[in-house]
Amino acid sequence: MSDIRFPEMRHEIVRAVKALADPVYQWSAWIRRELPPGEYDEFTHRIHILYDDTQVLEDPDAAIGIHLRSQKEADAMRYLAQAIDSLFNELGTDLSDEEYLRSPGWAAIVDAAGAALSTLRDDG
Repeated sequence: MSDIRFPEMRHEIVRAVKALADPVYQWSAWIRRELPPGEYDEFTHRIHILYDDTQVLEDPDAAIGIHLRSQKEADAMRYLAQAIDSLFNELGTDLSDEEYLRSPGWAAIVDAAGAALSTLRDDG
C-alpha cells in the first residue's frame, strides 16, 4: 500500500465497506450485538469512518492517492455514496440500524458496498 498516504485509514475504509456488504454481519453485530467482549460496531460508526473521518464518500476523487489507489476505486466509492445518500434522502438520518436494514433501499447499499469491496481488493 505504498502508493497511498494513509494505509492504516485505508484498512478502516475496507473494514467499513466490508461491514456494509455483509447483511449477516450487520444483523449479528449491529442488531443482536454479537461481538467479542470489548468490541463495538454499528451502522453510524461505519458511516462516520467513510464520510467524516476519511471523507472518502464525500469526495472520492480527492481521496485518490490518500486513501484510494485509482479512479476505479473512486468510482466504486461514489456509487456506494449514491446508494447511502439515496437512502438518507428517502428516510432521513435518525432511524435505528434495524429500521435501515429493514428498509427496501437497504439492498442497494449492500450491493454497492459489495461492488466497492471487490474493487478495493482487486485494485492493487
